[in-house]
Amino acid sequence: MASKLLKIGFIGGGKMAQAMAKGFISAGLAKGETMISSCHPSDLASAKAFKELGAESIFENVPVVEKSEVVIISVKPTIVPVALEPIKQAGIKADKLFLSIAMGVTIKQLERLLPSESRVMRVMPNTPALVRTGASVFVKGSKATKEDSRITKTLLESVGTCEEVPESLLDPITALSGSGPAYIYVLIEALADGAVKMGMPRDMAYRLASQTVLGAGKMVRDTKTHPGVLKDDVTSPAGSTAAGLHFLEQKGFRSAVIGAIQAATERCIQVSKGDSH
Repeated sequence: MASKLLKIGFIGGGKMAQAMAKGFISAGLAKGETMISSCHPSDLASAKAFKELGAESIFENVPVVEKSEVVIISVKPTIVPVALEPIKQAGIKADKLFLSIAMGVTIKQLERLLPSESRVMRVMPNTPALVRTGASVFVKGSKATKEDSRITKTLLESVGTCEEVPESLLDPITALSGSGPAYIYVLIEALADGAVKMGMPRDMAYRLASQTVLGAGKMVRDTKTHPGVLKDDVTSPAGSTAAGLHFLEQKGFRSAVIGAIQAATERCIQVSKGDSH
């Protein structure tokens, strides 16, 4: 844990920024009073959310940088150049640590858009950070230090897990942990639909389906046992699980999931290259 409360600024105050801010406060890394956020003047909901945490909320980006030690860039990728330009033009001493969660904006692009002495990290969190079970990774910029890596890891571990990765892995990571929750939500919905079809009340079906997915994920993560071995442990000879697994194999379940990761990765590569269509 950090030895002192960090002064943290957010450029952009949306849902992910709010989730991170709440995690930092819960972990004792910051207090509302040590945080500041900026958002678009029309985004009153985000401004209100930060004020409710005790943070300052304004509609300009330069003061956010001036008042912070760590600045989190949490605007949409297309807004990043617009949001960062005033910071470079202002001539302020921006020897700060910048963490960018903007998808597809590379370290090289971020370092070009910010003042030359800026230390930059590219971060990929995912939406379960909202319930402090996020899966985050980060890429270290050219001027970032070991201490910057430690601070980044400490901050991101307050909203889930975190590890350092090479930038070349960010597209498949986005396809897996960034988009992955959407695939699991569809799985939970389908599990519940199947149970409802067989007579279970819907609210119970969602409760049991979500807890089952949560438990299975925790088993793989915490026991460090190969998922195939855990699957075998559940599958009795001539049992119901074996029948269900056979049906999934007939329908190409594994192939469909593998294909989803491939398709999402390829789309991430297109976006990184500037093809937004």
